Amino acid sequence: MAPDPRFADIRTLRALYADGSLLPSEHVAATFELLAQWEPYLGAFLTLARERAGAEAEAADRLLHRLGAAAWRERPLLGMPVSVKDLTPTEGLRTTRGSLLHADTVPERDAPAVARLRAAGAVVIGKTNTTEGGWSAASVNRLQGPTRNPWDLSRTPGGSSAGAAASVAVGIGVGATGTDGAGSIRIPAAFCGVVGFKPSLGRIPYVPQSPEELSHLGPLTRTVADAALLTQVMSGHDPGDPLSFGLPAHLGAGAAGDPAADLEAAAGRLTGLRIGWIPSLGAPAPEPGIAAAARRAVEALAARGHTVEEIDPPFEDPYPALEVILAAWEAAAHADDLDAVADRLDPGRLEVVRYGRGLSAARLAQAYEARSRLRARAQALMERYDLLALPTVAVAPFAAERHGPAAPVRKGALNWLAWAPEAYTFNLTGQPAVSVPAGLAPDGLPVGLQLVGARHADPTVLAAARQVEQDRPWHHWYPALTTPRLEED
Repeated sequence: MAPDPRFADIRTLRALYADGSLLPSEHVAATFELLAQWEPYLGAFLTLARERAGAEAEAADRLLHRLGAAAWRERPLLGMPVSVKDLTPTEGLRTTRGSLLHADTVPERDAPAVARLRAAGAVVIGKTNTTEGGWSAASVNRLQGPTRNPWDLSRTPGGSSAGAAASVAVGIGVGATGTDGAGSIRIPAAFCGVVGFKPSLGRIPYVPQSPEELSHLGPLTRTVADAALLTQVMSGHDPGDPLSFGLPAHLGAGAAGDPAADLEAAAGRLTGLRIGWIPSLGAPAPEPGIAAAARRAVEALAARGHTVEEIDPPFEDPYPALEVILAAWEAAAHADDLDAVADRLDPGRLEVVRYGRGLSAARLAQAYEARSRLRARAQALMERYDLLALPTVAVAPFAAERHGPAAPVRKGALNWLAWAPEAYTFNLTGQPAVSVPAGLAPDGLPVGLQLVGARHADPTVLAAARQVEQDRPWHHWYPALTTPRLEED
């Protein structure tokens, strides 16, 4: 039976393109057909690029016909449909930031990560839904109804990379870009059963720069190999992000081969890791089904010969510092125009902005000092362990219309992100972290296992995630293979 291109990885799609059984233009057209089937139910996209994507896919057809396999040498993503989170600028394509204030904004330039995807041959099919400015880890904004989780349409896919995770989970494109300032790639990846990778801070340039130095740009995909390839393409220094580092990826002969080969080899060589297993980072404690699924995935790593040591929470909960830093920068975004725009802001975000306006400089300095202490503790911990492993999220997906679980956890003044310590802790430290599917909870919803490495140990994180993927195979588990149906009112 021929592979289903909706759920095929990039390696398989390359083979289909190469033997002529699937043209890029046919693949992109089929992707838009699938999107049209799902979109009335998911609400994953804010803007589509159908005409431009079709023209680029036809150009990919011609290039492959003329150059054959040589076309992959400089364009390892040639003809592959991808989507871009609507926080990230795209030249000529509306970029709303999930906000009424930017409903008609059309950037003149691509962000560096998008420009690199295009240079590698990727076809951008559209912009995916996000909360306003990415302020919460949910899927609600005032531009359209909430994005919904394809595993249960009454639930959230998580956020703020909501549309990215929901669309990738049902096969709309080979991957999507996301951003992650407090879990916004990894939370929706866990809720939707996909791979979500937050590279080391600065590996992929974040332009315009995120001033609070918490936000990472990274991929959401259905396989670890595809996440590794998209990361490779987008990585490298750009002057627009002073925190970015390294040279942009060389897409030469190495990239022209099997895109999964290097990762597969690295996973095969990866032995004898010291893994610190953290069942919980505190309140809220993981729900039993989530805890059990994550533990089974870690036990599979132990069965490979890695040393797994269960440890208590190694840090004090940094939520108070996170809340102050985020609220201060949300307030700074509207320091001069709040009275003029308040009626167009999300009410929850407006509350955060107003709280931030009341913070003192001393409170902000104390928060940054707390972050520095956390980074030092994390660095010391990573001298003892090669990886940390823990559930990606402690709670199950909540109602799609909400910004958080019904029972909030009290840790700070507003607590809009307090339910996700497993995620936001590693934004404060800047470490690479991946959420990889670990199985299903008893309620039938996906569970993610998070692996965290030392700063710049991204290859180790991805290789270990590939081992989890091999031991907990997810490749044939999807929300549905046909158009979903909502219950009649």
